[in-house]
Amino acid sequence: QVQLLESGGDSVQAGESLTLSCASSHRIAGQHCMGWFRQAPGKEREGVAIIRSINEATYYADSVEGRFFISRDTTINTVYLEMNNLKSDDTAIYYCAVDMSTPCGFDEQSYDYWGQGTQVTVSS
Repeated sequence: QVQLLESGGDSVQAGESLTLSCASSHRIAGQHCMGWFRQAPGKEREGVAIIRSINEATYYADSVEGRFFISRDTTINTVYLEMNNLKSDDTAIYYCAVDMSTPCGFDEQSYDYWGQGTQVTVSS
């Protein structure tokens, strides 16, 4: 059982930056794919950013491309989501998730473990 704990959520103004952290109870170097998802009020959860373990390739949703950056530190089993130039549309609960085996993608059904989420609120 992999446990994930997100942190770093906050209330910020539009244009500001924020970095989220996701601490894993297991070695992330051995976890196939880790991703950040978000769910805005009244909307379905959507994929935001993914990082593959095998080559550290990253993938982003179109809505955050160029503003958000996913990275990881395998020495402390933590994945990060750096969010820049935040917009009100980025307001959501952000979740960290692990996909242990299937090809990396934004299909949340493929992810085996999820954190509890951290709230990000962006005011315009």
